[in-house]
Amino acid sequence: MNADTFNDVQLMRTSIYTGGSSPAKMIQAGFYNEDCIVYDLEDSVSKLDKDAARFLVYCAIKYQRPANKYVIVRVNGLYSDEFEEDLQAIVRAKPDAIRIPKVEYASEVRSVDQRITQIEMEAGAPIGKIQLWCNIESYMGVINAREIAKASPRISAMALGAEDFTASMMAKRTKPGWEIFYARNVVLMACREAGISAQDAVYSDINDLEGLKADLEMTKALGFDGKTCVHPNQIDIVNACFTPSKKEIIKAERVCNALAKAAEEHTGVCVLDGDMVDKPMELRAKIILAKARAAGVVEKSIQVTGPQKKDKDEL
Repeated sequence: MNADTFNDVQLMRTSIYTGGSSPAKMIQAGFYNEDCIVYDLEDSVSKLDKDAARFLVYCAIKYQRPANKYVIVRVNGLYSDEFEEDLQAIVRAKPDAIRIPKVEYASEVRSVDQRITQIEMEAGAPIGKIQLWCNIESYMGVINAREIAKASPRISAMALGAEDFTASMMAKRTKPGWEIFYARNVVLMACREAGISAQDAVYSDINDLEGLKADLEMTKALGFDGKTCVHPNQIDIVNACFTPSKKEIIKAERVCNALAKAAEEHTGVCVLDGDMVDKPMELRAKIILAKARAAGVVEKSIQVTGPQKKDKDEL
């Protein structure tokens, strides 16, 4: 999320992969509570089923597009035999975004952007409407993350792929996640600089929901916008993490109102509940409120006239 923009926030708290060769799973995915649905043509599809999956995904988007979902297609790798055919079909289906696996260089993204534009022109489709999500899945991708994030105006999100990244580093993947801590921060800062959504790595143990919650504590604390899920039972937990709580909303409203009152008195800082409040805190508060509105948690600002006594059970 671009911190300078507080209107028309696109929720990208959760995205879930669904295999492009399984009609049943594709239909089921539309009924879950994820913000983004990712039809997968890569890892979940066998070599023999690539053509059938591509046609199935094309038809699903073109004729049975799920309502109220941000629709993404993860295509096969940039240097695979299927990549060009994937683009030819999927661009014509007009998803919201195409998710590119294993991006390592900005030049790769620029090349994909140009190819998509060519196909859009050939198909008579709107130019530039399809966005790009870039998966960073290797040490080289992390090294070049800043350049990748700014490589094309189509890019709306970048995501860390922890399993492939740790493999490229010859590191062991662990639940505490310290082996990806640096990569997480690099990807996150690249996204913030570029003004795009920062998507955290998946938590692969689908049966360890307590472990997922613990992982999300770091995800949220670092500042990510969302996380890719690998099973439906992860969706509500991840959504809850990235949806502002009542406590956060009330505090954000009070911060904004306190600074608004301070501005009337020609000062940019004030004291709220014994703490100094200034512009960085206002920025954080406005982002919280924008996300709350997008999630339907609040329809309009709660009217608070100024600093009030803090309830220990509320704040």
